[in-house]
Amino acid sequence: MEISGKIIQVLPLQTGVAKNSGNPWQSQSYVLETQEQYPKKVCFEVFGEQRIKENPCQLDDLVTVSFDIESREFNGRWYTSVRAWRVQQGIVEAAPAAGVQAPQAAAPQAAPAAQAAPAEEAPVQPFDPTVDDNTTDLPF
Repeated sequence: MEISGKIIQVLPLQTGVAKNSGNPWQSQSYVLETQEQYPKKVCFEVFGEQRIKENPCQLDDLVTVSFDIESREFNGRWYTSVRAWRVQQGIVEAAPAAGVQAPQAAAPQAAPAAQAAPAEEAPVQPFDPTVDDNTTDLPF
């Protein structure tokens, strides 16, 4: 899933040590406000020291966040987290939904044969909550 908007709040960095493994962990949370007629605010987190370094955000940044939503039960209550696995600077336009065609402009001109193809980006692996990296032993 993706959402785009402006970072309106950077929450304090949370750190701790996993009970089972003794490994340290970090979690950085941000509040994003969408740029719609009726703006919505969404709090999301970036979990893990490496992901925090790879996805820096600052106040007033316009970003597009790719995330997973997960809910878990603890003592009869449900908790939901919005965990980002990629934060891109700038607003990225979403592709049209399946079955919906974008309006067509005039027929495109043929590209010169000597024009090089754009370089492909390495695929980004989404966060996989089923992988046990010993950092998921939070109490909720």
